[in-house]
Amino acid sequence: MPFNQKPQKFNAQINTVTIGSGEKAVTLGGGSTFPFYTFDAPAENAPKVGVEITDMGLEGMSAGIKAYYDGAATMGEIAKKASEMEGADFVALYLEGGDPNGADKSVDELIAIVNEVAAAVDCPLVVEGCKNVEKDAELLPKVAEALQGKNVLILAEKEENYKAIGAAAGLAYNQIVGAESAVDINLAKQLNVVTTQLGVDAKKIVMNVGTACAGYGYEYVASTMDRIKGAALSQNDAMLQMPIITPVASETWSVKEAMASEADMPEWGPQDERGIDMEIMTAAADLAAGSDAVILRHPQSVATISKMIKELV
Repeated sequence: MPFNQKPQKFNAQINTVTIGSGEKAVTLGGGSTFPFYTFDAPAENAPKVGVEITDMGLEGMSAGIKAYYDGAATMGEIAKKASEMEGADFVALYLEGGDPNGADKSVDELIAIVNEVAAAVDCPLVVEGCKNVEKDAELLPKVAEALQGKNVLILAEKEENYKAIGAAAGLAYNQIVGAESAVDINLAKQLNVVTTQLGVDAKKIVMNVGTACAGYGYEYVASTMDRIKGAALSQNDAMLQMPIITPVASETWSVKEAMASEADMPEWGPQDERGIDMEIMTAAADLAAGSDAVILRHPQSVATISKMIKELV
């Protein structure tokens, strides 16, 4: 019998959200099928790959990452090399030094770094907060103000600080709002609802629904993303039709498989290779589950995932 393909058609689609401006701007979302289901319909916009850098420079980075940035002494130089990485679509600046339980850098110091990075790159920019709710509520509105006109993505507002960050980024300074929840479809939807109730356009919101490193309870991530995409497309749920971005780097490079030295765990092999493996596996899984963009660190990871995307769309 001949095979008669029956494409699965949806009347809904994921919102399109553009980050940056000009020729190098990237557009997330727009799809009307499940991830990489190009046999049902052509891909509207291929998933994108970002390169994460941190305000702490190369401190704590793996040998392979440090080798790529060899010769880069300032944050501007690091950002420029990140933007030139093979397969990179955008740069993501993680302001981890702002954490009060860490380096506790001042807002003014961090804004100076943000401005230096923004001046050094001509690609779209994502700015990640320090992950401390109170500090981010103070810091990220200032970031949104400093980068007016650049159409950056501000990651991330949470339920505890969405009024401060959402109002500043999405309304006062017309940036893209990153809504972060903890691997739960109901929490993701609720945060989108209250953010739009502030007056933020639903098509100026990108979701970070959370992730875990592959092997660390990842089934919750896959099922959550799958349910979100299913509700967005099959149920036409407007509050779940925002594209998804996933910061993979900070999850994968902080697990023991990526951090343990070869001296401590010789049977595991080279440390750098392990970190790359964890980053690639997690990013590939996130994209297959429904993420529209992933944020990585290692140049080999970025090149590999970019190539994978090109082969599948």
